[in-house]
Amino acid sequence: MKIIMNLILNTLLTYILFTSSIKAQQKYSGNSVMSCNSSDEDAPYESFLYSCNGLNHSCRAFLTFTARYPYNSVPIIAALTSSNQYDVAQTNNITRFTVFPTDRQVIIPVDCSCLGLYYQANAVYQIPTAHETYFIIANNTYQGLSTCDTLKSANNYSQFDLVQGLELRVPLRCACPSRGQTADGSKYLLTYSVGWGDTLPSLSERFNVSMKKIIEANGFSDENPTLYPFTTILIPLHNEPFSSQSTPGDFNITTSPLPGFSARKRKSKRVLSTAGIVAGGFSLLLVLILILIFLFHRRKICVQPCRESKKAMVFSPKDLIVEIASFDRALKVFKFPEIKKATRNFGSKSRIKGSVYRGVFAGEVLAVKKRSGNASIEVNMLYKINHFNTVKLHGICEHDGYSYLVFEYMKNGSLREWLSTKVSKDAKCWNQRIRIALDVANGLLYLHNFTKPAYVHSNIKSSNILLDIKMRAKIANFSLARTSGTGEDTEEMTTQIVGTKGYMAPEYLETDPVTPKVDVFAFGMVLLELITGKYAVVHGGSKKLISTAIASIMEGENTEAELSQFIEPGLGENGGIDYAIQVVKLSLSCLARDPADRPDMGEVVSSLLKIQLNLMKSVRV
Repeated sequence: MKIIMNLILNTLLTYILFTSSIKAQQKYSGNSVMSCNSSDEDAPYESFLYSCNGLNHSCRAFLTFTARYPYNSVPIIAALTSSNQYDVAQTNNITRFTVFPTDRQVIIPVDCSCLGLYYQANAVYQIPTAHETYFIIANNTYQGLSTCDTLKSANNYSQFDLVQGLELRVPLRCACPSRGQTADGSKYLLTYSVGWGDTLPSLSERFNVSMKKIIEANGFSDENPTLYPFTTILIPLHNEPFSSQSTPGDFNITTSPLPGFSARKRKSKRVLSTAGIVAGGFSLLLVLILILIFLFHRRKICVQPCRESKKAMVFSPKDLIVEIASFDRALKVFKFPEIKKATRNFGSKSRIKGSVYRGVFAGEVLAVKKRSGNASIEVNMLYKINHFNTVKLHGICEHDGYSYLVFEYMKNGSLREWLSTKVSKDAKCWNQRIRIALDVANGLLYLHNFTKPAYVHSNIKSSNILLDIKMRAKIANFSLARTSGTGEDTEEMTTQIVGTKGYMAPEYLETDPVTPKVDVFAFGMVLLELITGKYAVVHGGSKKLISTAIASIMEGENTEAELSQFIEPGLGENGGIDYAIQVVKLSLSCLARDPADRPDMGEVVSSLLKIQLNLMKSVRV
């Protein structure tokens, strides 16, 4: 027993001495982050900021954000940085209704994690116009927290690919404490956005941290280095940062104190903090023993399967996480217990439809799609596509031969369901239908023209078009999607020709490769569903395509009267039949048998925009 105790004590002593000497510093990259030409294809690159070399895989971290209109209120800043607005308010000792003065620095608490080479918190930014660049987005919107080159790397787009409506994945760089930092008591790291006039001495005084610790955390070679505005440095902290450390000076923010931040509670916290330090001293030895046991067992559990898989050289579903890490640094990998808890053990009350479930993750409602087998190819594609009008993939989980894809939750269900419900005429007016058509058309235009490689969805239909809480349409279910054309880079999502009768273009079964005109054909059918409310295939005495019935009406002599009887009740009133004829003509052009006679999605979008403009000019809708 004595020998065992001596062995443990010697191991602990070695561990303490070893960890206290490790600093695992992040080298300050200076103004190299301004470049848009950096690459980390071969190894982590300095200007990409904060590689994964900390003690933990994830941690609670903090960022500073400089408030500027329109990003100057708690909800908007929280939405921009994908953080929790209640946490932002509490950390800064304000209410959620506070509006910050210009240049006020706000402390943002984030969950910092490492899925690839770097630590980051993940945000999303939607391009408002086609005139923004990565440099503008990085330096004006995220103020050094995300750099020009990391934006390009995360989204796989060139400088000239930015189009209106595009949703950029934004990796906000952060860091978790290294062994050396935890050994000297620094439990948190603040990723500080450098402003004009900031110096190491001023930041040391402001955050009550020694200059030596800041120098070590950032790998400075000079004791008083030059700090460049719009870059970031790490500030190691013993405790969580508080509001008075955000921006020096009084900005006279008028706000009511938050519950839990009274002077009495601050005093109570100081007493508890002192008691905690004393108790911490006695528990340090126990904690270190537990860490050693955990690390030993973790190594024993994790390393062996990796060795076995290398010997086999065969891809298995268990390797999915590794595959994700290789191409996606922004995708969250969920643990199966998280999925199970969020969906209430996949209970019937959580079921949306089929194998899709509603789940609540940290207060956020998401959709979980369960599918058998390996989903790495589909996930890879979903990572590459990123647009407002495509359903967003939040994360992935692999367990026991099944893949669980976690998507944004679309509150209003599918377009097919919406068309089948009985609601007021105002809820299904021309404006609503044309906007839905434009949403779908813009999503397809993006897939066909702005992804690399270009993709064909191959299964466009009203049940694969989902509607969010604001009735905006988004394309879903990419399980049959494939790259457009042939060549070495062509990667098919499926080897089987599968589709839905009525939506499948004639050439889909006859020729290969599949082209975007397949989606154009299916979109034409969706347009007819939008204005008639009917299914693509009408079931009566015999099955009949609505496209056949519409084409027959358009060739007849009494087109307007017959069409008004065929479309949704109310749409033909007050001149609405003119819009119906325009939509039908566009639809039939999309349904042309010869792909060469069909318009491309750019032309479709242009035609729909003209119809929308005429609707806006009309007195009656």
